[in-house]
Amino acid sequence: MTFDAEAKMQFLYALRSKGVTDARVLTAMERVDRAMFVKGIFADRAYEDMPLPIASGQTISQPSVVGIMTQALNVTSRDKVLEVGTGSGYQAAILSHLARRVYTIDRYRRLVTDAKAIFERLDLTNVIPFVGDGSFGLPDQAPFDRILVTAAAEDPPGPLLAQLRVGGIMVLPVGQSDAVQSLIRVTRTEDGFDYDELRPVRFVPLVEGLGD
Repeated sequence: MTFDAEAKMQFLYALRSKGVTDARVLTAMERVDRAMFVKGIFADRAYEDMPLPIASGQTISQPSVVGIMTQALNVTSRDKVLEVGTGSGYQAAILSHLARRVYTIDRYRRLVTDAKAIFERLDLTNVIPFVGDGSFGLPDQAPFDRILVTAAAEDPPGPLLAQLRVGGIMVLPVGQSDAVQSLIRVTRTEDGFDYDELRPVRFVPLVEGLGD
């Protein structure tokens, strides 16, 4: 299946109907073909608004959730963004069309290798992938204007909060279990952090250490 005009129209309509209304985000999502990030038997479902399995027991998030999270992040063309949880690379590819530079980190070497190959094929020169424990962020590259976490922690990880620039925004799912999670937006102020709860979500847990 290719991202033809009709598939694209239905895809964008589904995004809008779920609350993704930011024109820049919609344009970025229109430019990134999700089918490139989905392999094998699931490839023909790439344009459906649903999460799909990828390697290493992980998932590619459903497009509407990617759109909602990207919209909440409010990325500008000057921003340096950290993404924790590269996964398929789909979210980082979308961010690459919105930000100045995207650093993305994942604990699974295989996922980072696969995603890097796609970034190179798409000529996304402003995405820099790393293998590592994302719960500690990338202190050598900090501070970041925006941080996006694509796995659920019980609380926003302290090292990530510390790497957020004053005025910066972090969007992440938090929750004790798979069943009850909230997408929250954290804004760093001169005095501390402001928290906004956006919507219920379900994400894989944020796990410390490196994967196999």
